[in-house]
Amino acid sequence: MRHNKKINHLGRTNTHRNAMLSNMACSLIKHKRIFTTVAKAKALRKFVEPLITKSKEDTTHSRRVVFSNLQDKFAVTELFKEVSQKIGDRPGGYTRILKTGNRLGDNAAMCFIELVDYNENMLSAATTKKATKTRRSRKKATAAEAAVEAPVAEAPVAEEKAAE
Repeated sequence: MRHNKKINHLGRTNTHRNAMLSNMACSLIKHKRIFTTVAKAKALRKFVEPLITKSKEDTTHSRRVVFSNLQDKFAVTELFKEVSQKIGDRPGGYTRILKTGNRLGDNAAMCFIELVDYNENMLSAATTKKATKTRRSRKKATAAEAAVEAPVAEAPVAEEKAAE
């Protein structure tokens, strides 16, 4: 039985898994979106979200803790300068996983994992979606008005045919 064994080992040894997650986290921070398998993305989410939370407080200690996990000073500076400024007011949930289907070779489930505040398409779609929201009762009222107007528009055409 596997009670209380929550970590997904991903078929790798401990050091290989830690190195892979560190490299994937650096790539995610630098490029804001990466394409990977769903299992790796879920493991990466558990790895990178605490680091992003640490980056909200820009102290020497938090920088050293993040650097000990990432081992890439360019990714650390990017995280503390740009990413932490953009997600400063968000209480959590910094990443989004978008499933894209299965890989051709081995049918593995693939996805995008991205930082939430960096997808301008989703942000603009969310604002336009809120603007077009209407009530059901108004839809029925506009449909009834259109039905009333339609016979009125057809009536002169019928009178013209009768006159000929």
